[in-house]
Amino acid sequence: MQLQQRISAFVKLGDFLSQFSNEVIQKKENVEHNALFFDGFKHQLKLAEEHNGWFTPENIRFAIKSWVDALTHDNLTKWLAPYTMNVTKPKQVAIIMAGNIPLVGFHDFLSVLITGHKVLVKQSSNDKHLLPYLAKYLEYVAPEFKGSIHFTEAKIENFDAVIATGSNNTARYFEYYFKGKPSIIRNNRNSVAVLTGQETEADLKNLAEDIFRYYGLGCRNVSKLFLPKGYNFDAFFNGMYHWHPIIDKAKYANNYDYNKAVYLMSEFDMLENGFLMIKEDPSYASPIATVFYEYYDDLSQLKDKLEADKSQIQCIVSNGFTENEIAFGATQKPQLWDYADSIDSVEFLLAIS
Repeated sequence: MQLQQRISAFVKLGDFLSQFSNEVIQKKENVEHNALFFDGFKHQLKLAEEHNGWFTPENIRFAIKSWVDALTHDNLTKWLAPYTMNVTKPKQVAIIMAGNIPLVGFHDFLSVLITGHKVLVKQSSNDKHLLPYLAKYLEYVAPEFKGSIHFTEAKIENFDAVIATGSNNTARYFEYYFKGKPSIIRNNRNSVAVLTGQETEADLKNLAEDIFRYYGLGCRNVSKLFLPKGYNFDAFFNGMYHWHPIIDKAKYANNYDYNKAVYLMSEFDMLENGFLMIKEDPSYASPIATVFYEYYDDLSQLKDKLEADKSQIQCIVSNGFTENEIAFGATQKPQLWDYADSIDSVEFLLAIS
């Protein structure tokens, strides 16, 4: 199967997904195998929502729309242009996926197949309905994929390399268990925002998207703010306000109430606005409905600190602070070439062939 055939298959998958990326699902006439797959995927969306209370229709649609935007011929071609696709003996690559946001492991799945390897997927129990169905669609638009895509709920066996994502604890287990295989092992990371007090109203409204999208469950969600001494929080809370309906979601509200009670009983100082708490804390990982903050004295010293802590950080959101910063509001819109943990998975996959 040639690279252009693989690209074409994923472009067709993007066309199929485009029918489900808006609030009103709309069937299109020119999508291949629609009669066979359209209604079935609607059912899988319903199952995903029922199975995981964090997977609201809005967040599932957002995830799907992100992949619709990514899976174009131009994007796929641009992404792969720097590489020499020379896989002549496909390997079996195991992927152990997280389940914190919908289709969170899709980039790894795409990377393995687009480079010409075979994939063995072990999904999280929190996100198990969407990807197997999309894999079946791929096998229909490109029958050459048959035999190259496998899912398992059992112990992973008979593989040549592995990409595994989990918590800090599971990552240590993965490193031990897979020590004899080529691997990418990912653990917990969080994203931060560096504010100067000069942010516009639009910047802070966009920052709210980085904080609240997917209820803050993703590694690209901002969970920590770095602020200048004397920062005025009024503008920050004004920028957050348009997300206030999030408190109407039961799972989020339960976490908000619980964490607020813990802070109050522990007599921690914190600020809150009825749906978000902010607390001064040196940690990067904050609980749901909470964002930590820390003051800085000097931006150059802050750069040194974040560089020293880079193994804990996924994204830095700022405006003019650092070379690899992410714009306000863009953390959950990564490009295909924005690799998790800054590890080039395509380069890794090509090296094992």
